[in-house]
Amino acid sequence: MTTPLELIPGQLTLDQLRQIRNGEVRLTLHPSANAAIARSAAVVQAAAAGDDPVYGVNTGFGKLASKRINKDELAALQRNLIRSHCVGVGAPLAPPVVRLMLATKAASLARGFSGVRPAVVQSLLDAFNAGLVPYVPAQGSVGASGDLAPLSHMTLALMGEGEMLVDGQRRAALPELQRAGLAPLVLEAKEGLALINGTQTSTALALEGLLRFETVYASAIVTGALSLDAARGSDGPFDPRIHEVRGQPGQIEAAAAYRALLTGSAIRQSHRDGDDRVQDPYCLRCQPQVMGACLDQARYVRDVLLREANAVTDNPLVFAADDGSSAMISGGNFHAEPVALAADALACAIAEVGAIAERRIAMLIDTGVSRLPPFLTANAGLNSGFMIAHVTAAALASENKSLAHPASVDSLPTSANQEDHVSMATFGARRLGPMLDNTGHIVAIELLAAGQGIEFLRPLRSSDTLEAVHALLRHHCPPMPDDHYLAPDIEKAARIVESGELATLLNKRAAMVLLD
Repeated sequence: MTTPLELIPGQLTLDQLRQIRNGEVRLTLHPSANAAIARSAAVVQAAAAGDDPVYGVNTGFGKLASKRINKDELAALQRNLIRSHCVGVGAPLAPPVVRLMLATKAASLARGFSGVRPAVVQSLLDAFNAGLVPYVPAQGSVGASGDLAPLSHMTLALMGEGEMLVDGQRRAALPELQRAGLAPLVLEAKEGLALINGTQTSTALALEGLLRFETVYASAIVTGALSLDAARGSDGPFDPRIHEVRGQPGQIEAAAAYRALLTGSAIRQSHRDGDDRVQDPYCLRCQPQVMGACLDQARYVRDVLLREANAVTDNPLVFAADDGSSAMISGGNFHAEPVALAADALACAIAEVGAIAERRIAMLIDTGVSRLPPFLTANAGLNSGFMIAHVTAAALASENKSLAHPASVDSLPTSANQEDHVSMATFGARRLGPMLDNTGHIVAIELLAAGQGIEFLRPLRSSDTLEAVHALLRHHCPPMPDDHYLAPDIEKAARIVESGELATLLNKRAAMVLLD
């Protein structure tokens, strides 16, 4: 069941983008956008009828910008542009990413600076509302001159010449359009260029990463608190006075979340006096500092991506005033450097969430630190317990170190050196998905390990919230008094992490607002 969502160009919110990503809405365009769209389209139509050279209207593209195109070939120019730029390779982009591409491209064009007809914007909205997902290969964009290849594949599908993704399979686009009662999009002057010049693919990929990170991050806060109680750690390092004197907002909020999660723990109360461990290891004691910094980083990324999702990023841009004056100006808003740097920042945060979670797993299986049985098994030697589950977590954390290398520092000139500096934003954003898969599994292994640690402290109980977490885990995954086939438990725990159930428990207890 979808609910109506009226797009106001330039005013998309993160919650609306989340709904769009999930396919929960039916999109319409706010009527206030119509006048600006019509004005800019009239400017392009006048340029197409005129004799002056205008890039993207009656010239070639890129290094071929000096080539003039006859008036009777302008529509063919746009069709050929799309066909020639459909050169993507690799696996298809996931439906949530493509939904974000369709919606943000429509919102961008509807700002009225791109010179397209209303029918082009409506074509994007109609495809979205029909549940159509253009088949878009993931690889082939360098994040400058727009996400040319992926946006071309999206556009070719709307033209009825490309393909759609249907139940995970490639299908010819035209029958799918016909099945949905939609006519193929017919391009006119500049419209092909407006559709593919832009950062909507890299932005959609980065938004997908950000929205997934929100859930994995919240889950890691919860598992970190559970690990602290399993290791009989101190809640002293979460004292608000410590964090207030530093003043970092994310750190202050993270510390408050840990305090809320641990409040009422009988495990903590049992060792409040007479504990001979003066200080906990950093993976426990410094959680607010690390996770708080990651939260601040994610909020910076949120702000960049919200601006970009609402931006006009094609070229040339059309400026049509109410008094009838107009100008078409070539620029570089298609260069996705803001998205590239934001994606790199988010990659570092994802890696750090996984890195400190891996250290907590290592701490829990080390009896000299955790004071729990070796490898979290009562009969170590006969049983290996969580020994190799930790190895998996270490492998994933190490993969993330390589994947976190900044993509934005790389650039290869393209288009015969006309496009001589590129952002690599699309790869930078795309690699967030595998990193989140890795970190989600690390956090899942921590959930299993911390849950096992709690078993050894019975009959003592943790806080009500952490006991609810433990009960949720045990609903899906049994305890491991003796070795058993553990891989299925890791996958079940990973589904708990990704489902948002732990995030819901965190928000109920700590009222921690992450990104909205």
